[in-house]
Amino acid sequence: MDKFQFAERIRKFRIARGLSQIELGERLGVSNRAVSKWERGEAYPTVDTLGEIAQALGVLVDDLIPREEESKGEKLSGMGMESIKELYRVGSGPSSSHSMGPEKAATLFKRAFPDAELYEVTLYGSLALTGVGHRTDFVIKRALHPSENIIKFDKTRSDLPHPNTMKLCAIKDGQSIGEWTVLSVGGGAIQILGQEGYTPERVYKLDKFKDIAEYCEKNKLRLWQYVEEVEGKEIWAYLRTIWGAMLGSVEAGLHVDGELFGGLGVLRKAKYLYNQRHMDESAETKQNRLVCSYAFAVSEQNAAGGVIVTAPTCGSSGVLPAVLRYITEKKQLDTDTILHALATAGIVGNLIKTNASISGAECGCQAEIGSACAMAAAALAEIYDMEIAQIEYAAEVAIEHHLGLTCDPIKGLVQIPCIERNAVAAMRAINAVNLANFLTDTRKISFDLIVQTMYETGRDLSKIYRETGEGGLAKLYL
Repeated sequence: MDKFQFAERIRKFRIARGLSQIELGERLGVSNRAVSKWERGEAYPTVDTLGEIAQALGVLVDDLIPREEESKGEKLSGMGMESIKELYRVGSGPSSSHSMGPEKAATLFKRAFPDAELYEVTLYGSLALTGVGHRTDFVIKRALHPSENIIKFDKTRSDLPHPNTMKLCAIKDGQSIGEWTVLSVGGGAIQILGQEGYTPERVYKLDKFKDIAEYCEKNKLRLWQYVEEVEGKEIWAYLRTIWGAMLGSVEAGLHVDGELFGGLGVLRKAKYLYNQRHMDESAETKQNRLVCSYAFAVSEQNAAGGVIVTAPTCGSSGVLPAVLRYITEKKQLDTDTILHALATAGIVGNLIKTNASISGAECGCQAEIGSACAMAAAALAEIYDMEIAQIEYAAEVAIEHHLGLTCDPIKGLVQIPCIERNAVAAMRAINAVNLANFLTDTRKISFDLIVQTMYETGRDLSKIYRETGEGGLAKLYL
């Protein structure tokens, strides 16, 4: 979040409204010095004050907040991409944006204000509407323990800088000694308004599939070789750890049964699916059963708050491991081959994260499950040593046929429809690769175009279908 762009906007709107800093301060109940600091980029208003500023200036909160693509160049300016280490993260479920992100924010806030006697956290938007189901309050309390803390859910406020907004306040002797407004932007990443914070280096200079493909073809590189060229050979040690964590989540999920927490009465099904062998089982049925059992295993571990890998998110963490575990067993693959596939999938996920979104609260489930399906399709295509154009087509098909997919988890739990959706997407990834094997030369839609389409589709979706629990199954299931 670029506080200087915000500063310029508030100054511009104030002047257009014909207000002095003193007059604006009087309307807001703050000093003109506070307004002056905002306009010089020396301070940032709280989330509560943001709405009041917008009302006083006759604009929307969105008008005050620089869009990410404007402030960081992520979606428009070709500023490159972060390491795939920022995409693949090992953490606890059930949600990267609703549990991993808020827990990280609470941990950092407590570290910044260790002398507080009380921590007060207010959740807004999707965090408030689905926070109980996502265990947002639980992970925040865990991060702040043993300090006294209060968690509040504001389910009515709509003038927010991001669908996943939270306010943290540190209190001592009855007075506030520190306050942060934090955005949980997906994949476990957070932004603290008004603070530069840690900004990962953009190690990749190219951020469009077309440009990467042309570079690889010119230099006779596979996509995984391009990853190695950019990130260095040390990336393989990191991906080896990621693969180990993925296998661990599959294995753990296959050996547990019983009911998942949350009150929906959802039973774990991975163990049952995995063990339902038949004497006359066809190869196609066996593939379906095994792939789905692996996807269920990881997704159920995630729903239970177990350890998983964001690929690219917690809610979609079952797709890629399921496909890779199955193909590893079927073809007796060595680890290096799988690591190459993970690197290829990482490029695809990174392109989506950079040019669109991997957040269900921002763009619906198409941004999570659709992205995971595309990553799995690209990984599988790499394993089959397919050409870059075929890898692109497989990933494009995977996203295209998830366009418009809503995020409507019942009771805010990452269970229905999330768990089954991981299994279906894993099978769809395999189908996308099969299609790409035959039809790549006839395709009309590029990967870059479908990513742009997905982003615009997601932004056009009604907010009730973007992880708020207000529409779809979340609304109609009784």
